[in-house]
Amino acid sequence: LFIRLKQIDTDGNYEYSEIVEVEYIPHKFALYQNYPNPFNPTTKISYSVPQSSNVLIKVFDILGNEIETLVNEEKPAGEYEVEFDASGLSSGIYFYKLQAGNFVETKKMILLR
Repeated sequence: LFIRLKQIDTDGNYEYSEIVEVEYIPHKFALYQNYPNPFNPTTKISYSVPQSSNVLIKVFDILGNEIETLVNEEKPAGEYEVEFDASGLSSGIYFYKLQAGNFVETKKMILLR
């Protein structure tokens, strides 16, 4: 993450600071809604990990059948994004589940053809 500050004086003059890189470490586990949703045929799934953890993200169909494992690896603290390609799947409702440490969350996504 890169930032710079803009200082505005009372007389309306302003000055920008140097651009600095800031490391952002999330303070909690989070699974975000995929985007776009509905999607065809690809979508992005974002998540955050506050500490180094083994991260597992799986996609399931409406019947609970596992469709694909998107992530299954140790991840350091940070924000991440993974792309899901549903080219070979039919329209319908699918679920994606994040397991990391003691955190488990599931969200719904819709594939429209």
